Amino acid sequence: MLKLLKNTKRHFMTGVSYMIPFVVAGGVLLALAVMFNGKAAMPETGFLKAMAEVGVAGLTLFIPILAGFIAYSMVDKPGIAPGAIGGLMASQMGAGFLGGMLAGIIAGLVVYVLLNIIERLKIPLFLRMILPIFIIPLLGTFLTGMTVYYIIGDPIAWLMKALSLWLSDMQSASSLIIGCVLGGMIAVDMGGPMNKTAFFFAVALISTNPQLMAAVAAAVCTPPLGLALATFMFKSVFNDVEREAGKPAVIMGLMGVTEGAIPFAATDPVRVIPAIVTGSAVASVLSLWLGATGAAPWGGLIVLPIIGNPVGYVFAIICGTVTTAVAVKILKSTLSPRQKSRKDAMKVT
Repeated sequence: MLKLLKNTKRHFMTGVSYMIPFVVAGGVLLALAVMFNGKAAMPETGFLKAMAEVGVAGLTLFIPILAGFIAYSMVDKPGIAPGAIGGLMASQMGAGFLGGMLAGIIAGLVVYVLLNIIERLKIPLFLRMILPIFIIPLLGTFLTGMTVYYIIGDPIAWLMKALSLWLSDMQSASSLIIGCVLGGMIAVDMGGPMNKTAFFFAVALISTNPQLMAAVAAAVCTPPLGLALATFMFKSVFNDVEREAGKPAVIMGLMGVTEGAIPFAATDPVRVIPAIVTGSAVASVLSLWLGATGAAPWGGLIVLPIIGNPVGYVFAIICGTVTTAVAVKILKSTLSPRQKSRKDAMKVT
């Protein structure tokens, strides 16, 4: 089991490689539907509504796909169904892509234990033939699903309630504090419970405090735009898959679809998440300081026609985007002690 967990990054990379087409297809289609709709909202009728629904379907599927193929990397085909179903449950509970990654790891460990137990039992050959297609998926899905339900579901519900109350108490805080908090929450899980709590908190206050909506709207688009900029400016710190993911991330960022940053964060969360949190916090703080206001529950540049002080809003986004790009470059260029010693050893030889 420890051997499985030592290769966690490889398992995440496998899940991300299968996940990226779903994020790209779903995110870009949704972004284009909103763009052609001509206003910062989901289309409600006609062809564009159908197009948006297709995009939403892609963004709904990417977390189960991520979780299923993380488990596949750990235990091969028996892990796909438990992982994907656990990932879907995590997504439905609002746990975001981080919850999906956890569900994939849980599924892989559960199936690994089941396989080891079965190996030690003297099971007739005819029963062994149905194990991979019936017994293991059934038990693996049941155990994974129940674990996700009780370990992820209840804590997420409690967390969202606690965060909402905390944000309500912070309404009178300084621009620096509330901007850092809202921007960081938007970026840290990109669609998860913190993101949703911060976003809907701002939406609820559009009529009385539209500055908060603009601050959140600026933070929403900074992660994908900042990472896309980094793939163009600092190509050497990204692999080929990430560099390709940077291109559609531009469209998603402009249209306020934060999920464009997820392929990067899922591959290297330790370095990418702090970078995007910093960039989004900068964007939110500057938006508040410059007095930008938002009148629509959306983010990105699609809302620019209904933004108060659009110059300040765009300036905040540019600063947050550049901050993200520079931060991810610095963090990815920092080698761990083990990597440094290995590199020095190579130089000596």
